[in-house]
Amino acid sequence: MKESCPGSKEIRTPFPEEILCAFCSHKNEIWSDEPDMVCKGCGMTITRDMAPSCIEWCAAAKECVGPDKYDRLISKLRGQDKTAK
Repeated sequence: MKESCPGSKEIRTPFPEEILCAFCSHKNEIWSDEPDMVCKGCGMTITRDMAPSCIEWCAAAKECVGPDKYDRLISKLRGQDKTAK
């Protein structure tokens, strides 16, 4: 990965957050670079809004955050995730 801009810090160095399930109100831990997860309480997929990210427009984004993370996040942003249930 190349040296990156400050705008990609949350993507390169994710941190845990709490999110409540809209279906069962179970408190779940989600990482700042994850747009969705399976609830540990009821098994439903829960999503959250993510802040706009430089990966959507920056030409160097794939090199900056790494190809695996870039591909995973950009497919979620574009609604093309094949692993979601």
